[in-house]
Amino acid sequence: MKVTIFNVKDYEKPFFMKFDKNQQFIYLPVALSLETINKAKGSLAICCFVTDCLNREVINKLAEFGVKLIALRSAGFDHIDIKAANEAGITVVRVPKYSPVAIAEFSVALILILNRKIIKSYSQGLDHNFLLDGLMGFNLYEKTIGIIGTGNIGTAFARIMNGFGCKLLAVDPIPNDACKELNVTYVSLEELLKRSDIVSLHCPLNDQSMHMINAKSLSLMKKNAMLINTGRGGLCDTEALIKALNSNQLGYAGLDVYEKEQGLFFQDHQGETIKDQTFLKLQSLNNVIITPHQAFLTHEAVENIVKTTVENIKSFEKGVTINQVN
Repeated sequence: MKVTIFNVKDYEKPFFMKFDKNQQFIYLPVALSLETINKAKGSLAICCFVTDCLNREVINKLAEFGVKLIALRSAGFDHIDIKAANEAGITVVRVPKYSPVAIAEFSVALILILNRKIIKSYSQGLDHNFLLDGLMGFNLYEKTIGIIGTGNIGTAFARIMNGFGCKLLAVDPIPNDACKELNVTYVSLEELLKRSDIVSLHCPLNDQSMHMINAKSLSLMKKNAMLINTGRGGLCDTEALIKALNSNQLGYAGLDVYEKEQGLFFQDHQGETIKDQTFLKLQSLNNVIITPHQAFLTHEAVENIVKTTVENIKSFEKGVTINQVN
């Protein structure tokens, strides 16, 4: 079965070649869009990244080409029109679990970098300024951590923060027994926001969670609290976040995602003028760290993503569908 892999990255290709024993895959560095969709002709399956365009128009065109499978190289599927895919008779599969620890560990890294002023300290040291003024942080021990979403990633994050001796609160429609064993207390979203010193987002993006962090929810948070988002950019209303940071209602923000990151992240824009004024405002704040959607990027995670993706494709070829998005 011919498979076209769109948006393939240099760090992914060696893993694909490791698992592609029959050399069925065509590797394309370009993202899938209406401009590049003709490259999918002749393929029964395509493989896509989170920044590929998978709206109704693209999906209908893929169906015209005879594409029967879209294999996502991600756990999230908010970037694809699932209803359109179902109507077109195209099966969509994903990688539901690849390395929750990778993202959980990165979330903790953002907390420590923000709290202990590590970037500021390092930058001052490059200029031989070794004063400690302005570098004071706080102990994580016995601080209250709010976890929104206790799936695989949220549970891994809870396990790490439990090791720091933190008090753990969580919000999730389905309480997790593994988290309960870690002394996680499930509460309402309002209570979590009011009580937490640090709030970390680990829930999927959907109609219910879109902009769940907004002006109202930010106003409920403790003054100078910290917000960490390694989930999806759309979970936060960026303009409201900027206002809360500027007014010192919110103390810090560590963001590995941004709601308008498509066309910005995963690309080199050196020498270009960034036109997104909202992003530039966010980037200018000294109590914010923005990283380019890299929380997942470990050797183990990428290998697991590719391995599961290849297994999804091979299973479909044999008439068995695994990890399907419904």
